[in-house]
Amino acid sequence: MNLPQLIDYLSDDSDFQKQLTKWMVFPAHPSSEQEFPRSIDPRLTEALGKKGIHRLYSHQLSAYEQVSQGNNIVLVTPTASGKTLSYNLPVFEYILQHPQARAIYLFPTKALSQDQVHEAQELVTLLKADIKTFTFDGDTPADVRRTIRSAGHIVVTNPDMLHQGILPHHTLWIKLFENLKFIVLDEIHAYRGIFGSHLANVIRRLKRVARFYGSDPQFICASATIANPKELAEKIIEEEVVLIDNNGAPGGEKHFLFYNPPVVNSELGLRRSVVSEVRQIMRKILPTGVQIIVFARSRLRVEILVTYIREVARQLKINPERIRGYRGGYLPRERRKIEKGLKEGSIQVVVSTNALELGIDIGQLDVSIMAGYPGSVASTWQQSGRAGRRQSTSLTILVASSSPLDQYIIEHPDYFFHKNPETAQIDRENLPILMSHLKCAAFELPFEEGEVFSPDITAHLLDFLVDQRVLRKTDGKYFWMREIYPADEVSLRSSAAENVVIINTTGHESNVIGEVDLFSAPELVHTDAIYMHNSIQYHVDELDWDEKKAYVHQVHVDHYTDAITKTDLKILDILQEEPPAADGLQKFFGEVAVTRVTTGFKKVKFHTHENIGMGRVYLPEQEMQTTSLWWTFPQDLFIDPYFKESVIGEGLQGVAYTLQNLIPLYIMCDVSDIAVIPRVSDPFTHKLTIYVYDKFQGGVGLSKKLFHIDRRVLKAVLDHITACPCSHGCPSCTGPTLEGGMFGKESAVKILQQLHLDD
Repeated sequence: MNLPQLIDYLSDDSDFQKQLTKWMVFPAHPSSEQEFPRSIDPRLTEALGKKGIHRLYSHQLSAYEQVSQGNNIVLVTPTASGKTLSYNLPVFEYILQHPQARAIYLFPTKALSQDQVHEAQELVTLLKADIKTFTFDGDTPADVRRTIRSAGHIVVTNPDMLHQGILPHHTLWIKLFENLKFIVLDEIHAYRGIFGSHLANVIRRLKRVARFYGSDPQFICASATIANPKELAEKIIEEEVVLIDNNGAPGGEKHFLFYNPPVVNSELGLRRSVVSEVRQIMRKILPTGVQIIVFARSRLRVEILVTYIREVARQLKINPERIRGYRGGYLPRERRKIEKGLKEGSIQVVVSTNALELGIDIGQLDVSIMAGYPGSVASTWQQSGRAGRRQSTSLTILVASSSPLDQYIIEHPDYFFHKNPETAQIDRENLPILMSHLKCAAFELPFEEGEVFSPDITAHLLDFLVDQRVLRKTDGKYFWMREIYPADEVSLRSSAAENVVIINTTGHESNVIGEVDLFSAPELVHTDAIYMHNSIQYHVDELDWDEKKAYVHQVHVDHYTDAITKTDLKILDILQEEPPAADGLQKFFGEVAVTRVTTGFKKVKFHTHENIGMGRVYLPEQEMQTTSLWWTFPQDLFIDPYFKESVIGEGLQGVAYTLQNLIPLYIMCDVSDIAVIPRVSDPFTHKLTIYVYDKFQGGVGLSKKLFHIDRRVLKAVLDHITACPCSHGCPSCTGPTLEGGMFGKESAVKILQQLHLDD
């Protein structure tokens, strides 16, 4: 059975059909192509002709023209639309004319950068030109590194390597920086939140070093579809950019299905779990032999799905080794092997976190299944785009979970298909991040008095570092005076600089099987947790917090674990406030201190997902300072006798639950990037208060963005809760009834209805 036959089969399957809220068919569309400009070097057109490229898509031509005029650009087109050629063409053209010129290509992941090098080297071979293109990452051997520094025309790397391996050693890279003409930033929508805030400061350092060597590089950026690509690119590079979004690439027929699992308990509003439903769908699709990618929201869900799909494969007499997991925490060699297996066809199904969302070359897959909404419209289109590259037919199935965000999207398909309100947020001026990169910049080159790294605050921070004996000020210059290497202390991917290493002690020899970031470690690898890796279960024997090591051994059990955490919050400073609105609701924005501790865990049985036990965890508290929006509600909203304190508490919990889940519709973030805390009587405001804070040290602008659009979001919360068909609240609106109480839904609606949200 081929893919068109599979699509016909699913369209005739009545049980499958009745769970669909939308079957959207995007017809194949032709390309919009134009002739190569006459100014292009004939060697390039000849080489591209050998690859079967005789004309340019309209967006590729626009990119070439704008870059040729000296403009910075941001290119926004769908997956597999020829973005790579859009930047390779002007870069190669310039290097052919100016052999001394150099370029840096930055990709958010190491695998993606290795892919792009292969593409560039293929073009170099066809050109028969001396354009040396190299990957520079942690795996690059020492002797090759020397060649890259002296002779590399195009250095392909990732932000982490630029930050730790190139900028601090710029004196070894003089040829690169003296002749640096282009900086390519691909997949810039990935640079949001903490990662984007770090990258913006790395770019400041890069431009500073380039200026020192007399160069002024031009930026070529590329992005998936988001609401603010131009704004994001300009925030990252702090220069004006030209937006190019006239996609001219062809597209094959795409079938996009919105699938809502059946309700198994209408009173509680419970639906069959995503994992169980994907397993049932895979039972229909696996025997066809089509290649499938399944995206899951978490590492844990990846491992559970691999386990379940392998069980289905065995029942269908399919080799379970053809089903593989792929996620962060796997070692590089293992990931490369999986990528190769997908391209060659020896792997039929890969279950991945968003690690495979970006354009890593894994060949042409047929079906993309999302086990839960990926969290943003941009990510959903990226994951859908991994199937049916270019002109082939493809099938995408989005299987909703019971979460309010998933249910909102699945029940409002027009909202998804016709609108993208998401804005990617970064905060270049996040103080912990800014201070980290200011130290790195001072190590790289002494600061001149009056030099600006960050507007308004540079001089104050430099003087503070002098007081702390980190810098020494002499003759109007600030010099680094510590022995430590500051870039080693800064991780771009999280607000914590360290990871916890996971060590497998099964058998006679210990070996490292993965790692997890410091903030996630108490929840994923606490003592007695079940940690899963490639569908293999490991029992965590000890989490050595001081040594940052988790010791595990292999086990076979019928459950996994889910951590229980406790959070406390206090206000440190009010930075912005507005007078009370007509309904009495008042909002504030400021700095808060949040303490979090993992206190225990639940044991959750496979398949039934029932709670089969509990355990205690003893770990130190983790504290962070961050930014928060909070609302205070006036007491006179609750004079109705209905509003007993317990009823108010249940209603506030319901509002907070829905709010946390719907905020990502408006701000491009993950549900886990923000936290919502409701308090019936807050010790700081002495009123009923709801806090929304960034779950990152120093904050990254998420709650600040919400401060300006809060009424629109609260209105969406009210509309969603009101429209939910359940009786007393459910996982799709105000949370499970057993946790939210019998009045959670009703009280939440009454609280929000008293606000003037339609004004």
